[in-house]
Amino acid sequence: MDNLSEALEKLKLASTDSATDSVESCLDCLLKALANNNTEASMKIQEMGILPLLPNLLNPQSSCTPKVANIIAELAKNEFMRSPCVEAGLIPPLIQLLNSTDHEVLLQTGRALGNICYDSHSLQAQLINMGVIPTLVRLLGIHSHNTALTEMCLIAFGNLAELESSKEQFASTNIAEELVRLFQTQSEHEKKEMIFEVLAPLAENDVIKLQLVEAGLVECLLEVVAQTVDGEREEDIAQLKTASDLMVLLLLGDESMQKLFEGGKGSVFQRVLSWIPSHNHQLQLAGALAIANFARNDGNCIHMVDTGIVQKLLELLDRHVEEGNVTVQHAALSALRNLAIPVVNKSKMLSAGVADVVLKFLQSEMPPVQFKLLGTLRMLIDTQGEAAEQLGTNGKLVERLVEWCEAKDHAGVMGESNRLLSALIRHSKSKEVVRTVIQGGGVKHLVTMATSEHMIMQNEALVALGLIAALDLVAAEKDFVGACLVSVLHKLLSDERSAPEIKYNSMILICAVMGSEPLHKEVQSLAFIDVVSKLRAHENKTVSHQASLTEQRLTAQS
Repeated sequence: MDNLSEALEKLKLASTDSATDSVESCLDCLLKALANNNTEASMKIQEMGILPLLPNLLNPQSSCTPKVANIIAELAKNEFMRSPCVEAGLIPPLIQLLNSTDHEVLLQTGRALGNICYDSHSLQAQLINMGVIPTLVRLLGIHSHNTALTEMCLIAFGNLAELESSKEQFASTNIAEELVRLFQTQSEHEKKEMIFEVLAPLAENDVIKLQLVEAGLVECLLEVVAQTVDGEREEDIAQLKTASDLMVLLLLGDESMQKLFEGGKGSVFQRVLSWIPSHNHQLQLAGALAIANFARNDGNCIHMVDTGIVQKLLELLDRHVEEGNVTVQHAALSALRNLAIPVVNKSKMLSAGVADVVLKFLQSEMPPVQFKLLGTLRMLIDTQGEAAEQLGTNGKLVERLVEWCEAKDHAGVMGESNRLLSALIRHSKSKEVVRTVIQGGGVKHLVTMATSEHMIMQNEALVALGLIAALDLVAAEKDFVGACLVSVLHKLLSDERSAPEIKYNSMILICAVMGSEPLHKEVQSLAFIDVVSKLRAHENKTVSHQASLTEQRLTAQS
């Protein structure tokens, strides 16, 4: 440590008269001390006020520069040294050095900047604002055959790509072409993994997704899948997962997805289809997720249903009733739900037996599977009266829905259960379905659903309750009273924030329940006539007209 103190004193003197030889020997001593005991040496360097001397020593023309940058990189390995490095003004001259042509200068400069900004979003953002991304992308293109510099660039990209503010800058460079070109030349697993780690955060940006597709990344990924699908080594399994996951991520962009779909005739789309019957769970998962992503517009959905994809998904689900791979179940159900959105697909999918296969998962205890199962059935029965009646009279299904309507720990499952319960009634308009729901204890959940914060759910509940009252008021009377339906309707009509549709359907329901003596008494006791008469002046003509009719009804039966 005495030698270090002496070297630091010499460095102070030498740095003022620019004596290169004596500066270089001092730097060698510093590097040796840092190698022996980095923490202690770093503290000494800071104590003796050496950091402010270093910016002047970062001279692009000086032979000492690589060693100075190396020292900064070693100092910045310590968290307590990073702020002092910034305060000493080291970042601007280091960024200037990235324009050097000297490999060693570039390497040590990259290490120094990386260590100073390690784990600091604010400092990384500062680098981005100073234009470091285009510089690093250019370096990668120039030095792609230099392993050390390539790795330095990839590590920097990996750190910077995590920041949202970096994506726009990356998108304005040719990063996609450079990374794909680099990937094509790699044979080592570790190098491919490094590139994957940069690609994943970049591919979250839709512009870069399209750039990566146009640069040929998808072909690289398909090749990786083909090479690793039968592999048993850990690295093969890891690469297969990374490549197929990245493929699915690229399909989340509308433009990139449509480019790969190519009207359903694209070779990529066809290759992805072949993953679904695979025996590899990871490929089955990626294939089903890819179909779900391709099924994001009506045209694609109609084409896929017409070309037999539903059957492939049903066969896949059948294989997982027993095997029970939850992620594959969830992905396949997601794909079916999306495919069922266009009206023309619903009857075709019902005829293919989709509802029967989906019902096999009714006993699943996994909320993600439950959620997708419910959504798929709800999409299928939309406007399909016969199917809604068939499912709505299925006592086991209704019983499970009522159970899930109470799943307070899983809001999504609870909401979808309520919506499906309502949909079964609304689309079937069947007295038998209404009776099954009443017997299953579903009425109280529909009343609660009418108080939802989501207007669409409120409305769906009110329409279903109106149909219950119209089709079998006698059977529902007890449940309506127990669930305080009349009180809920009074609140909805009194609340100024209630949408016109909610007010309208609430009044329709009031008129429908007047045929029940106990409910009629509740309506009278809550002075509904006062609330309704105010609505006659409502700006919405449909609401004001219904208010007049409801007021007449209330007056006539008072």
